[in-house]
Amino acid sequence: MLDTKFIREHTERVIQNSSAKHAQPDIPGFVRLDERRRAIIQEGQDLKAKRNTVSDEIARLKKAKENADQRIAEMKIVSDTIKHLDEELRGIEEQMEHIALFVPNITHTSVPHGKDASANIEVRRKDGINPCEGEKGFRKDHATLAKEHGIVDFERGAKISGSGFPLYTGKGARLERALLNFMLDRHTLHNGYTEVFVPFLVNAASMRGTGQLPKFADDMYACADDELYLIPTAEVPITNIYRDDILTSAELTKKHCGYSACFRREGGSYGKDTRGLLRLHQFNKVELVQFAKPEDSYNQLELLVGEAEGILETLGIPYRTILLCDGDTGFSSAKTYDLEVWSPAEQKWLEVSSCSNFEDFQARRANIRYRPEPSAKPEFVHTLNGSGLATPRLVVAILEHYQTEDGRIRIPDALQPYCGFEWIGEK
Repeated sequence: MLDTKFIREHTERVIQNSSAKHAQPDIPGFVRLDERRRAIIQEGQDLKAKRNTVSDEIARLKKAKENADQRIAEMKIVSDTIKHLDEELRGIEEQMEHIALFVPNITHTSVPHGKDASANIEVRRKDGINPCEGEKGFRKDHATLAKEHGIVDFERGAKISGSGFPLYTGKGARLERALLNFMLDRHTLHNGYTEVFVPFLVNAASMRGTGQLPKFADDMYACADDELYLIPTAEVPITNIYRDDILTSAELTKKHCGYSACFRREGGSYGKDTRGLLRLHQFNKVELVQFAKPEDSYNQLELLVGEAEGILETLGIPYRTILLCDGDTGFSSAKTYDLEVWSPAEQKWLEVSSCSNFEDFQARRANIRYRPEPSAKPEFVHTLNGSGLATPRLVVAILEHYQTEDGRIRIPDALQPYCGFEWIGEK
């Protein structure tokens, strides 16, 4: 959420930024409401001051045995006016909050301008290793390989729940578990994260705190009777661990990572990239979340991206890192890098991680603060998060890049201790 003063003093910038992010909140209406809000506050303060003064006068009149009826009647009118102003103020503030919840975060000055993904900038690219000597180009796509080796059963997953809910079986299930354990160990033992295991159902306040509500309500699975939501990412519960808390300066930067299943309706993606594991309603992910001092957050963002890249480098998968333009940057983000792996079958790049700095946007919504000094006034922290990583397209990349000419799939060296086997399809 943006600060009201910032919207008031930078109205045109907020309007332009919202347009760049394909949002159309009623910023002029917000500013008009804010003007009325401030006028009401001033009028109310003046009337309350007058009421205090006249109350003292009434007390003196009564003490002197003089008639105070006229002043009492005047104060009745003043009190009624104050009551009506307070009611109007509450209504205006509710309207302002509703608008503010739909205002996207301001993008950082280093973010390129552009309408869509075509304006994103490739920052770097790393070739993977090719463990299968003599391999000449692509032969089979991941869905075909998964079916042939019986490691993902898409049909039975659909029977159980519907399309977009894969059923991992045998070595496929062990590969999925191995990836999660490998990534959690990497981030906790080497990158300094504290692991948490979070609830997969959260309340509306948690969704609001990270920016999912109210804007993305239609994209989420909801348990209406219990007023709970299935999380789209572990970012939501991890960030909300410190909702309404005041941290100390010494605690920052605070780093948490956690595994979760992720649930997304993907309502606007019908017919798009739905084959195999490319786009799912339920998938697994290891999430990285940081709480940083404002002056440190952009350095932490670069480090966070490097931590996610380290997973791909260790697995030997070709990837690229791109900086998103403002038209492709998410609602809550000030700056985002995406990590994409190459799919030989699809002949395109597939996103496996999105790493963002939200600055104080989420912290304002969730009221997460810290004291720069022990006696200082609390300030909002900066929050960051990144996928470290999401597993479905990681599995796609492993299957397609590590397949051999005889149809087997070699497990990357770093994963073999976690899997307990070296090959899928060993004869």
